[in-house]
Amino acid sequence: MRNRRSAILLPLLFVLLAGAIACASSSTDSTSDTPTSTTTAASNASLLTTHPAFGTCPDSAFPDLSATSAGANYAAPKVTVTCTDSEVTVTSNNMISYEFVSKTPNPLAPQNFTWKIPLKPTKASAPTSIENRLGTLGFTVTGIAIYGPTEGPMPAAEAYGDPVGNGLMDYCGGHTGPSSDYHYHTIIYTDAVCNFETSQLVGFAIDGFPIYNSVICLNTNCSQTTLAKSGYTKTGDSKSYVWKAYSFSGGTEPGTLDACNGRIEADGTYAYHLTPTQFPYILGCLTGTATSQTGSAAAQMPPMQGQQGQQGQQRPPGPPPGPPAR
Repeated sequence: MRNRRSAILLPLLFVLLAGAIACASSSTDSTSDTPTSTTTAASNASLLTTHPAFGTCPDSAFPDLSATSAGANYAAPKVTVTCTDSEVTVTSNNMISYEFVSKTPNPLAPQNFTWKIPLKPTKASAPTSIENRLGTLGFTVTGIAIYGPTEGPMPAAEAYGDPVGNGLMDYCGGHTGPSSDYHYHTIIYTDAVCNFETSQLVGFAIDGFPIYNSVICLNTNCSQTTLAKSGYTKTGDSKSYVWKAYSFSGGTEPGTLDACNGRIEADGTYAYHLTPTQFPYILGCLTGTATSQTGSAAAQMPPMQGQQGQQGQQRPPGPPPGPPAR
């Protein structure tokens, strides 16, 4: 009788234990939109919901990374932040604070960037398209340039394609361009090595509006949260001409973002949010009026080399051409 009872109870206990493990796994599934890299360093970034108040100097959100570098032969990051009553000025040598992993034929070298944005940005009468813009659209609190979800014209098979979907990004979401300038096309903020653990603020667009992580506060005290969700739907092949492979459809879920990948926050201010694995990843358009940058911070991306080392060809000025006729 005792053996028979054991034969019944042991399988039952196994089923209950398996169910408990499955429930625990499903309860953490909501964070799958913000994956960690293969380094899988512990991070509390996915829990951050506080940030400098809108319209105040954000210098406290910029971490001191002067003791880090991309490797033994690379310069340490150097970033400064100053504010007036109306403007934020950020200077940066655009050097990363984690190990450089080459994802393009281009090396990594210091830059001389100065970004100026309004301290109290306002929404423009209509959004500004970034569809054909190849160059800086913002910067992070770690002093790194932010690009849109579009790559350059080379290689031809991936012309103006999705650099994220095409596997061209390192474990933090960036790579180097033809000027040896590192930049992000997406941001994997949840990996501690990427150094986005100071606040919810990840960076700024060049219109002055903040870029927050994927956590959305549904009320002013942030007792209720959800994850940001892109409002874009994939309708084609994003390997090339990525903007023709997506259309904005919106959505009714609380975390669904607008076409610029932003939303009106619970406190009434506007902000962009990261959607690290969902197009357009960081920015879909500019809600405010983009400030005119000067110097190297205003440069458009030069013609890109082929990702296998082939030399890219010069493209005439103007927006990227449409895909070839079929």
